[in-house]
Amino acid sequence: MEITVLSRTGEDTGRKVKLADSVFGIEPNDHAIYLDVKQYLANQRQGTHKSKERAEITGSTKKIKKQKGTGTARAGSIKSPIFKGGGRVFGPQPRNYGFKLNKKVKQLARKSALAYKAKDSAITVLDGVSFDAPKTKEYLSMLNALSLADKKTLLVVDSADKNLLLSSRNIKKTDVITCDELSTYKVINADTLILSESSVEQLEKLFNK
Repeated sequence: MEITVLSRTGEDTGRKVKLADSVFGIEPNDHAIYLDVKQYLANQRQGTHKSKERAEITGSTKKIKKQKGTGTARAGSIKSPIFKGGGRVFGPQPRNYGFKLNKKVKQLARKSALAYKAKDSAITVLDGVSFDAPKTKEYLSMLNALSLADKKTLLVVDSADKNLLLSSRNIKKTDVITCDELSTYKVINADTLILSESSVEQLEKLFNK
């Protein structure tokens, strides 16, 4: 599959880049995508939720009332879960929501996500995306020139560029990452994937190991 390489101003550079079928042309695996996205979202959870059980409640241990003759159920502690202010039964405890996922499944999921974008013609390739200084206006101008200002975009570059990151961080619905930071969730979540020309080759190397 070949895609026209555009400049930052949205003009055709006259060059085309070929997207490798081994990465962008595979048959997408929906279950692998589901597992990778599930793991990504699970890893975002802090898991610090906590409620007190009856043993952790501060309160008197004195027997509330006599055992028999009251006409109601027996009650031995004010900390019982059936009373207001008592402990909670089977409440949430701190835990780690992460789970193991094989590297090959992750790789398949990311290739599948890229393949979906290629199928939907939702990939734009730029010849260069470096900024001399942090300028949000310049980044917005680039999105406007590409007719992507109102869409959720994910820009993938081959190496970290501080000026580029600072230029984009205040703009809603846009994200800038390096090839190493690529995740299935971010690719699927974006409406359009913007790749720098140099990142295409790096992605192919990364996924063809």
